Amino acid sequence: MSWTQVLIVIIFVLMVAIFLVPLGFYFWISFRDARQKEHAVLRNYPVLGRVRYIVEKIGPELRQYLFLNNDEGKPFSRNQYEGVVKSGKYKQRITSFGSQRNFEETGFYIKNAMFPKQREELRIDQHPKVSTELYKIDNEKLMSRKEHSEKAEVDPYYLSSQDQIIIGESGCKKPFYVKGLIGQSAMSYGSLGQNAITALSKGLALAGGTWMNTGEGGLSSHHLKGNVDIIAQIGPGLFGFRTEDGEFSWERFKEKSEIDQVKAFELKLAQGAKIRGGHVEAEKVTPEIAEIRSVPAWTTIDSPNRFRQFHDTKGMLDFITQLRDVGGKPVGMKIVVGSRDEVEEMIKTMAEEGKVPDFITVDGGEGGTGATYQELADGPGLPLYTALPIVHEMLKKYQIRDRVKIIASGKLITPDKMAYALCLGADLINTARAFMISVGCIMAQTCHSNTCPVGVATTDPNREKALVVEEKMYRVCNYVISTREGLFNLAGAAGLASPTEFNEKHLMFRAMNGQLYSGTEYMQGLISPSMDKMAL
Repeated sequence: MSWTQVLIVIIFVLMVAIFLVPLGFYFWISFRDARQKEHAVLRNYPVLGRVRYIVEKIGPELRQYLFLNNDEGKPFSRNQYEGVVKSGKYKQRITSFGSQRNFEETGFYIKNAMFPKQREELRIDQHPKVSTELYKIDNEKLMSRKEHSEKAEVDPYYLSSQDQIIIGESGCKKPFYVKGLIGQSAMSYGSLGQNAITALSKGLALAGGTWMNTGEGGLSSHHLKGNVDIIAQIGPGLFGFRTEDGEFSWERFKEKSEIDQVKAFELKLAQGAKIRGGHVEAEKVTPEIAEIRSVPAWTTIDSPNRFRQFHDTKGMLDFITQLRDVGGKPVGMKIVVGSRDEVEEMIKTMAEEGKVPDFITVDGGEGGTGATYQELADGPGLPLYTALPIVHEMLKKYQIRDRVKIIASGKLITPDKMAYALCLGADLINTARAFMISVGCIMAQTCHSNTCPVGVATTDPNREKALVVEEKMYRVCNYVISTREGLFNLAGAAGLASPTEFNEKHLMFRAMNGQLYSGTEYMQGLISPSMDKMAL
């Protein structure tokens, strides 16, 4: 047989294979689908019915990238997501042509002053400069983008000495001095991987004037790598603060309180996305994480719903007082507001007992988490802009507001949203998911599964390697500084010298019926039963 004949035979065989293999595969799938019992669609429409499952699988990505408008999408819109990314990569929030906000919807607005402050009139501490890296776009085309990073010296936008926030000023041996209004909300090592925690630690430390909350998973070596100020959270599971049999360990607490980086402690009573203790799937509990938490490795962790060390407000206040006395550092609490009456009863007890936490973190029901049940994420807990004024006004009512700082958290990722919270009573701002986006999160919403595609919410080493600490740390730093600049911009527009001066007088609320209310009227409507019928 000649080479020409051999070639013809090979081509013929390949053509037959190209035709028969797909046809055979089709009949095999069709035969199997028509006889399976799990999926009704496939029994009637074998093979073709699989298209439905394919589209269903990629549906979230199609909606996120193709079909939703820029100002749609949950939990964050494309505009919000890109705002965080651009702040981290380029340290800018510049937009053009016009706002994409729907001005017909209910919402808050900052009251701009007729004669705003000039830049030189703002009370900003711009020293020392921060050495970071910023991206520059060289050439952007449809199929490619060429950009490079270069070193830059940037202004830090710290609060002035007279405006800095002092937590535990009156009752602590070692108060916590804060030069910026924005810090990282609680995110545990275990929920996030070591590369993410390390990048956050180093980036926050580089920005300065901020803090890092450990989450209830305990303090790890990765939190300490950047030498950033730390708020160590104590959750109902007592991870990092427990004995082998699960009891609270005063010895371990004392050890943590002697670490200079640890500036304060936070008791987590609840979290907006889960009115319960934390949840971590077994595949994320590596031996290292298990050792930090004093639990068996590779086992699912479910914290108790509440602390077993106390059962009422008096017991909690006694415990907080004891923690403060032993550690010498500020001690606060994290709550989710469920009702006005319950908050009032708690704060009334604080006033009567003369015992108050150094700070209260108010987490809105819209807050995020690495893992929770759908009914807990959607059901319990008031939204932040409703909960925050209730706590603020009740503290004022019982005359202890000056002794307690309020930290607000719950989808606060842009300067305008943060400014609203400051107007409604917050002293400081926590954000978590913005920092996740800064280190690479693409909102794949697989945080609980240990399959995060970008190495953020995973402890799988093969997936974690996607996150390069030496690059992402600068994005964290840039996001913090850029957002602080945004708060000063809004303060200047409102005629204020510092964002610490924001209060309810600088806020307007537009109701569904188009009626306008001042920030004061909005807050009174939440506190006073006689005003409950106000059309908000």
